[in-house]
Amino acid sequence: DGRLIVSRTNLDGIITHANDAFVELSGYVREELIGAPHNILRHPDMPRAAFKDLWSTLLDGRKWHGYVKNLRKDGAHYWVYATALPNVRDGKVVGYTSVRRKPSRKRIEDVLPLYRQWLLEEGGQP
Repeated sequence: DGRLIVSRTNLDGIITHANDAFVELSGYVREELIGAPHNILRHPDMPRAAFKDLWSTLLDGRKWHGYVKNLRKDGAHYWVYATALPNVRDGKVVGYTSVRRKPSRKRIEDVLPLYRQWLLEEGGQP
C-alpha cells in the first residue's frame, strides 16, 4: 500500500535494477532478480495479448499502462497497475523502466472479464 515497485531492464527484458519494494513483493532475493528475464514474474492467468500490447507500445517509443497479475517465487500472486516506458539516452532507447503500484479491487474486477476472454481466444483456461 502506497509503495512504488520499480524495476529496469535492458532491451532484452533482463532485469538490471530492482528496488526494495520489488524484491520484497516478488519473494525473490535481489541477486535472483538481477540478470533474470522480467517474465520470471509472468502469471499463467495473464493473456499473451496483454504483453503483446505492452511490447508493441514500448517498441513504438510510447508509455504503456495496464493491470498485471504477477507470480511470486512462492507461487502466490499479486496485482499491480503498471506503467512501463522506454529509457532514452542520447536519442536511443537503452532499456525500459516499469513503475507499479497497488490497483483498486474494482479495477481488477473490471479487467478480469477481458483477460478471461483473451485467454479463451488464445486457447487457454479462463
